[in-house]
Amino acid sequence: MKYFYLIWKSIWRKKVRTILTVLSVFVAFFLFGILSALNQAFTGVDDVANAKRLVVLDKVSIINSMPSAYLSRIESVEGVERVAHASWFGGYYQEPNNQFPQFAVDPQRYLDVYPELLLPDDQRDKWFSTRDSVVVGRELSDRFAWTIGDRIPIYSSIWTNKSGSQVWEFELAGIMDTDDPRGSTAMMLIQYDYFDEGRAFANGSIGMYILTIDDIENSASVADAIDAQFTNSASETKTSTEAAFVKSFVQQFGDISLIISLIVGAVFFTILLVSGNTMAQSVRERIPELAVLKTLGFEDRSVLGIVLAESVLVMAFGGLLGLGSSWLVANFTLAGSAQLPGIYLDVEAIATGLFYILFAGILAGIFPAVRAMRLTIVDALSRA
Repeated sequence: MKYFYLIWKSIWRKKVRTILTVLSVFVAFFLFGILSALNQAFTGVDDVANAKRLVVLDKVSIINSMPSAYLSRIESVEGVERVAHASWFGGYYQEPNNQFPQFAVDPQRYLDVYPELLLPDDQRDKWFSTRDSVVVGRELSDRFAWTIGDRIPIYSSIWTNKSGSQVWEFELAGIMDTDDPRGSTAMMLIQYDYFDEGRAFANGSIGMYILTIDDIENSASVADAIDAQFTNSASETKTSTEAAFVKSFVQQFGDISLIISLIVGAVFFTILLVSGNTMAQSVRERIPELAVLKTLGFEDRSVLGIVLAESVLVMAFGGLLGLGSSWLVANFTLAGSAQLPGIYLDVEAIATGLFYILFAGILAGIFPAVRAMRLTIVDALSRA
């Protein structure tokens, strides 16, 4: 620390260059933080998926429906506690870019299977007793400024109602919250009976069944027992844990983890080139000054440490700003996204970022620092 003032003055010797370098590092670590949070959302679904919940889908394709008669047969399987069902509505509010998840569900069954969804008793009663009513998450009510009693038109790209229109109008009966800190409430829940009676086709079909089991250890045996019931039927099933279902859904978009890793790698390679070039140029410009330092008695290892410290300090400025900004954006702005309910920047990612800051600082500065250390006084002064 006794050389801190000297290091500080050397860093700001070329203010514009330093600022541009810090901004480059800032962008790199901001991207690292955001991409790490996205990776957590895509690959860390176990954190937001209850291991005791299983999902039953059509074996051939997720878009195929199953008969509603499967409900009682699934309930009869040993180890099954509760069963709910959900059917994808596939709509938007006012404009196509206002899309969010909508599911047609049996209200009581769905809330039993998802106890983390919180709904005041009076709003619950209103939803249960009003067939054309819906409940939405607080994120949606805040986004669209909806209040209890509003009539909400939803355009479905899939389901035509019996009047021939694809616009369905619902009354807002309740606003849900969740006690899961990383869960999302950005969704709409529709009464299945009203939806099933109103749609023009595929009546009596179900998109997916969600069930809870009595013991996590029994998940494989319960899944096998369910699928065995429907073997060789017109609609064979595939049962998996909720986490496995989410992961398989995400994998339809490709290997997200690999894509993110490649992007982060490219960003860091670029920033190392930029920072390394900056430090090399700084050392070249200060060769006479370094010769003076050695003349005054600075040891070679001291010169090495000064140059390395400059590199690490510049990297720390930009890196900490970028990492801190990405933490704020991921944990407070993007947290609870409807599409990515598990998005957040965790402690492990932050620790990794701090390691990369130190590693990148040393790597960018090591070659200029070694060059400065090996510089002889005579050679340096001859270049003055």
